[in-house]
Amino acid sequence: MSNQVQKKEKIIREKPETLRQVIMGAFFLLIALFIGFVFIRSTDALMVTTFVMTPGGSKATLPDLVFNTRAALIAISAISAFLGAFQLIKGFGKATNWILGFVGILLTTSFLAWGAGGGSINVGGMLRVAIMRSVPIVLGAFSGILCERVGVTNIAIEGMMITGALVGSMFGSLFGLWPGVIAAIISGGLTGSIHAMLSIKYKVNQIISGTIINIFTVGLTSYIVTKILQVSEWQYLNQSGFFPSYSIPFLSKIPFLGPILFSHNMFVYAMYLLVGILTFALFHTRWGLRLRAVGEHPKAADTLGINVFRTRYLVVILGGMMAGFAGSYFSLGSLGYFEQVMSAGRGFIGLAAMIFGKWTPVGSLGAGLLFGFAESLSTNLSILRFPIPAELLLMVPYVLTMVILAGVVGRSQGPASAGVPYEKESL
Repeated sequence: MSNQVQKKEKIIREKPETLRQVIMGAFFLLIALFIGFVFIRSTDALMVTTFVMTPGGSKATLPDLVFNTRAALIAISAISAFLGAFQLIKGFGKATNWILGFVGILLTTSFLAWGAGGGSINVGGMLRVAIMRSVPIVLGAFSGILCERVGVTNIAIEGMMITGALVGSMFGSLFGLWPGVIAAIISGGLTGSIHAMLSIKYKVNQIISGTIINIFTVGLTSYIVTKILQVSEWQYLNQSGFFPSYSIPFLSKIPFLGPILFSHNMFVYAMYLLVGILTFALFHTRWGLRLRAVGEHPKAADTLGINVFRTRYLVVILGGMMAGFAGSYFSLGSLGYFEQVMSAGRGFIGLAAMIFGKWTPVGSLGAGLLFGFAESLSTNLSILRFPIPAELLLMVPYVLTMVILAGVVGRSQGPASAGVPYEKESL
């Protein structure tokens, strides 16, 4: 009897994996067919595409890639078809997500080659912009990681970002860029404390709490910018300027990759630094172990003497500070002033990056870079007048967000107690 039960359980476990293998294989084959019927059929046999490998403003370049467009599209379609057939017949197992990412790169390359056929497109510049566009998304994902690792779902990242952007711009205009950043971080922490109080002390539904904060902060900041900062005598409060780019010696001289990775302002370098700090703190310190214990099994953590409420309060406030810092990027690291709703949903995209990255800093960095590239791609293609309406191109980052949240990369299991208020048992 026990053997029969074990066999049934094995079948139940294997069925979703088999279904996903078939779906992914069919998806790869569909991409191959799409490239063949849409891109290859509309491409002249003698058409040539040039990928410019100059990131912009640097001598550290590689020679431009010049290739026959139709031949490249045929090769990409054949590779995608082979991967799809292999996935259907045998499957790639745990490497399926990596193959999915590779096929995504193939599809993007074919799209760029087709769209720029007979001309050129600056791939190096696009990648450099992708790094900059990924900053608020990655930092927002870090905020979500901190909060959810202690069991508090935080969809208020968007509101914390927009608050940090406004406060950073105002204080930056008055006292300088660095005081503006500090003020933005503090404002994010204060907003995070409101979410912490509602979620932890009063046990308000955490989704509702986050939604309230988002609505309130968007409304308040929009009111301030329209009724105060746009009045002539107060406009000086919204003229902060932004941090200049700084090229790291030696590293920025690396051909092609140097300017892309190491010629930015301080927000990009802070993102690199925070990846290492958070990874070490969460997975290699006692503080990180306690933090994760509170998010996975708060009752067990409480039994071991960990103050669950205090830990959640402190970490959610820390997550708010991270979101405030992310928001300051918009005004102090990009535009140099504040605009209404300038975060444009980056907080929610950051949550998608967190889920895609399996609630880890390194994974979230990779996902954030993917979303950043999607933004850079949509912007560049609309400027270059590709044969697709600009409105559709601007949808790319948000469509990608929905695809990720729909579970196309497989099931993502977050902390067990995320979103669940903790009830301390009375003696």
